[in-house]
Amino acid sequence: MQQPSARLGDPVASVATPALVIDLDAMERNLAAMAEFARSHDIRLRPHAKMHKSAAIAQAQIAAGAIGVCAQKVSEAEVLAEGGIADIFISNEVVDAAKLSCVAALATRITLAIAVDSILGVDRLAEACKAAGSAPDVFVEIDVGQGRCGVSAEAAGALAQHVVSRGLRFAGLQAYQGGAQHIRGAAEREAAVRRAATLVRAAQASINSAGLECPLVSGGGTGTFAFEAASGVWGELQAGSYLFMDGEYADIGPAEHAPRFEHALFVKSQVMSRSASHVVVDAGIKAYAIDSGLPKVRGRELEMFNYGDEHGVLKPSGSGSAVDLPQLGETIWLVPGHCDPTVNLHDAYVAVRGGLERGVVEALWPVDTRGCLI
Repeated sequence: MQQPSARLGDPVASVATPALVIDLDAMERNLAAMAEFARSHDIRLRPHAKMHKSAAIAQAQIAAGAIGVCAQKVSEAEVLAEGGIADIFISNEVVDAAKLSCVAALATRITLAIAVDSILGVDRLAEACKAAGSAPDVFVEIDVGQGRCGVSAEAAGALAQHVVSRGLRFAGLQAYQGGAQHIRGAAEREAAVRRAATLVRAAQASINSAGLECPLVSGGGTGTFAFEAASGVWGELQAGSYLFMDGEYADIGPAEHAPRFEHALFVKSQVMSRSASHVVVDAGIKAYAIDSGLPKVRGRELEMFNYGDEHGVLKPSGSGSAVDLPQLGETIWLVPGHCDPTVNLHDAYVAVRGGLERGVVEALWPVDTRGCLI
């Protein structure tokens, strides 16, 4: 059995590497900043739990004012419900009949919502809910520019009408545009949200023409939430990565009136080999995802130039030189490029209070929904 990387009360220096570490002070500042933004803009906050995969963190978000959380997979929702989360939106399509039976059963235990974009999905959901005696909220997903899931704005009314005809509760529109989140310029991201808002309004008109009201529009992410909040169209934000702020999100230009977030998630590593030109740390791609680029190095003029399963090769960058290379055994803090898949590589978080230099381990949280792919 693998030994735990840390114990409660340990100094951060003693945390075994590689380890997934949360700077609790930074995370809580991020948590408070987003909660205050939502309150001040009178908009609901339903952060995406697929990012952190933790019931404990979801509970902290709800305690700060979130209405509930989002999940992308049925198994994620089930695990979070077992962890005490009582309001979950599966913001994704499910068409498999067996999975929809699980959705219907879960909806008898908690407040549950799900997205749909097909007649088949609606029909199978209705059959499952009739058998279970449950009534989840149903959101019609529209494609607002992602080119992934979702019906056209013009087709939204007909699908919403079908939801109602099958005895299900139509709750509104799912309108999320993942591709807009990482557009580098704030003005360009704002323009993408304006285009999306035009499609949402068209979908609302389609729904009204079908004789229905659209109670809510849900969507938005860490890169665009300020623009969705200002649009007057979205009533609920699904931003998630703000809590940890990975390298990819830190590289985009922030919106002028949006709160600023700090890096709060790190992979702790240490130098295991040293040469005249580079050092090697003991964290490779088994410890961090690289779909959004290699990790950045916190507080050092070092750049990762190479990697392997268990190794990361760092060389001087910028004005750094080989004489500034860290020593054997020295701690190197890595900022993941993409927090969601990085978290999924680890069994647990080491949550540190008091900073990464002199802090102590305050909590050890399991990554509850790690591997929840179904």
